[in-house]
Amino acid sequence: MLDDLARRARIGTAPGVRDGAVLASLTSREREVLRLIAAGRSNREIASVLFIAPKTASVHVSNILAKLGAASRTEAAAIAHREGLAAEPSRS
Repeated sequence: MLDDLARRARIGTAPGVRDGAVLASLTSREREVLRLIAAGRSNREIASVLFIAPKTASVHVSNILAKLGAASRTEAAAIAHREGLAAEPSRS
């Protein structure tokens, strides 16, 4: 019952068990964007760092949120931090 409630609330009962597989579904570019989200960057800042259009950055962010099942950038950033993705060096 507790696992069912956690699943419906989109929270894990054991950190990293489910999200590791979800992070594996991200493309390398989405991982770069997620690192920048975790660093607190806006879409415009992400676009500048990665030399892409702000709209393209927005599309990447939307795809990341959908793949992670995250309701917000903050939730996506929390997942990145929990999974250790935010600690990896980026090319910024």
